Amino acid sequence: MLTLIRVMGQRTMARLSNFDLAAAVALGAVIGRAILGYTPTLVAGALGVITLLVLQAVTGQLRRFPKGLNAVSNRAYVLMAGERIVMANLRRTHVAEHEITARLRLAGIRSWSEVACVILELTGEISVLRRGMPIERGMLEDVVGAELVPAAFLADPEN
Repeated sequence: MLTLIRVMGQRTMARLSNFDLAAAVALGAVIGRAILGYTPTLVAGALGVITLLVLQAVTGQLRRFPKGLNAVSNRAYVLMAGERIVMANLRRTHVAEHEITARLRLAGIRSWSEVACVILELTGEISVLRRGMPIERGMLEDVVGAELVPAAFLADPEN
């Protein structure tokens, strides 16, 4: 399941439509049957739940280390740098241009010139950083495409 979500992109689980929710529930049922076997028993069910809880705990511990975090989590991507849409990152993350435009409107953006950058976060949510306040470089650490954000929008453009 984790591999499937990684391949499909983090937007898959960010905001579930009715169809997405139904598909996720059905997929969970199929995976649950596969874990428990053909005719599940109480012991098999308990073993399945314990296995999933242990796997959740292990992945939680893996997130503490950079290589483990990369293995179990998605990365954040710059989708827009200044007024420029980063098409390569849109394709890589399966985000459509109209989704960016919708998110900009939700953020109260009225003009492309108001945008410093747009980032697809680890969670699949899209965040919008406005021009005006400089962005500290640490805020863009580990964001794929951070180097595309114009230096004029950064807190320390000379470094």
